[in-house]
Amino acid sequence: MDGDIPPDEMAGYTEYQAKVAGTNISGQTLLATDYLNHFNEIVMLLDMLPDMPDMIEECKMWQPKDYKAHFADSTFSDKLLAIEAYDRVPSKFRRPFEETVSQINHLLLDGLDRLDHLIAEGAPTGQLQDSCRTLARAAQVLMDCASAIIHGSDRAMAQAEIDGLLGR
Repeated sequence: MDGDIPPDEMAGYTEYQAKVAGTNISGQTLLATDYLNHFNEIVMLLDMLPDMPDMIEECKMWQPKDYKAHFADSTFSDKLLAIEAYDRVPSKFRRPFEETVSQINHLLLDGLDRLDHLIAEGAPTGQLQDSCRTLARAAQVLMDCASAIIHGSDRAMAQAEIDGLLGR
């Protein structure tokens, strides 16, 4: 695996592999799954939205937050190390991770906008439930992809795969 890491990234990578040993930061990728809590929060709200449509206002307050900003605002015990280590994440993991995070952000922002319109138009509860379920399921699949990258995969999802989840 180390052979896949360019020489210019290797020194910082190996230095931080040693620093993250024994923490909740992956020694393979230098990423931490705690970042996904940022997305778990909005997915939980989406699950409640069909029963409490007025929660759309709380949902709309959710905004994307990059990896370092999440940890800067978190109570994660190794948050400073997570922030420092991010700059040493090998590009073979960083690129698909950042691509996946971008996909999650766009999916959620677009989906929340559509849900807001459905609620404002007085859509039937069944339609709102289906839309919330589809959005939450697609977000979860992308979060699972991000988790796999955090644990050593180097593959992001293609847009066609995401569109398939959304029934497009």
